[in-house]
Amino acid sequence: MKELVEDIYIDAWAINDIVGCYHDKKADYPDLFQIVSGYDLTKPTNKIPFKVYVELCSWIERKLGQFNLIKIGRRIGESTYSLMLETNMVNAESKPLDVMNALVLLAQKGVKDPKRRGWEIVAHTEKSIQMRKTQLFNTHVQVGLLDTLVRKCKVYGVQVKLVKEESKGAEFDEYLITWL
Repeated sequence: MKELVEDIYIDAWAINDIVGCYHDKKADYPDLFQIVSGYDLTKPTNKIPFKVYVELCSWIERKLGQFNLIKIGRRIGESTYSLMLETNMVNAESKPLDVMNALVLLAQKGVKDPKRRGWEIVAHTEKSIQMRKTQLFNTHVQVGLLDTLVRKCKVYGVQVKLVKEESKGAEFDEYLITWL
């Protein structure tokens, strides 16, 4: 794993979104906050080693469960969408495909990775998009992220289904996002 995350950096705002879910539990989860000690999270665009993201997600999954990661993904989705709006990547009338295209670009900007891994759009129809995650983002966090981003497009009945899983032998995780 170490060689996979070496030379990869993520914006501090994403790390803040993760630990921000537990600020009221700082005394209960000192090990979680120890992971981020020594890193400057004060400026949202500061680059933090990706290993910090991986360690945070692993700790949360082990100690608190997968649902907590989906919840974190929703929070990151809110921040991601706000950033997309602020940088004019999307607007209030954007369609799900527009937002997923913006996600592809934003991941390239927000994650410094010499291998340029992130997101790819595999296929899309009027009511679905299949996304491939080529970066080492946590699988469960991405469910919450994708769900939140597509809901911002004023569509209903959003479902995010993991259709290919690295943990089951696939080369990459792939998510099928559908809506009514």
